[in-house]
Amino acid sequence: MESHRVQDMMQMMASKIRAIANTISDEDVENFIAKLLKAKRIYVMGAGRSGLVAKAFAMRLMHLGLQAFVVGETITPAMSAGDIMVVFSGSGRTRTVADIAETAKEIGAKICLITSNADSRIGRISDCIVIIEHQRDTIGDDAVEFEIRQMMGDHKSFAPLGTLFETTSMIFADAVISRLMEITKTDENALKDRHTNIE
Repeated sequence: MESHRVQDMMQMMASKIRAIANTISDEDVENFIAKLLKAKRIYVMGAGRSGLVAKAFAMRLMHLGLQAFVVGETITPAMSAGDIMVVFSGSGRTRTVADIAETAKEIGAKICLITSNADSRIGRISDCIVIIEHQRDTIGDDAVEFEIRQMMGDHKSFAPLGTLFETTSMIFADAVISRLMEITKTDENALKDRHTNIE
């Protein structure tokens, strides 16, 4: 089995992420940012590692002074029309996430999907989509797609499972926060003021 230095793998991933960044549509990003700024409250969600990216994004939105909540947390309030749900899902079809997105849509919320698959169950109900391209494992049965991804890996690639999607999504989300800071003229000190001070 071929071996690589960890640092070399980091460079390969950085190179892939740079290439992906060049494929993301300016129009899609501007639409996403406009919807975030217009929303009454922002709810975020995802499953597995995508869910961790979603939580990190929600934390930064809160630091920015926006009303942000993570779907599934005990203190998350009821959703209503005028709210937005940001979904991080590489496949756009993970059943549990899609079910919740459809419920949010029925309530009257806008859906924004960060994905590599616009032509998907969640993609078809979304009001805005940002495409993050990457090589993804193909699994036919979308009912078990998420569970299989958690249990199995194709280690032939240097970044197994959805790694590039999730890593690129995290960097994209942080870049969106940087852009929102510019638009809202919020400096880093304001973010620090909202950072936890009890740990």
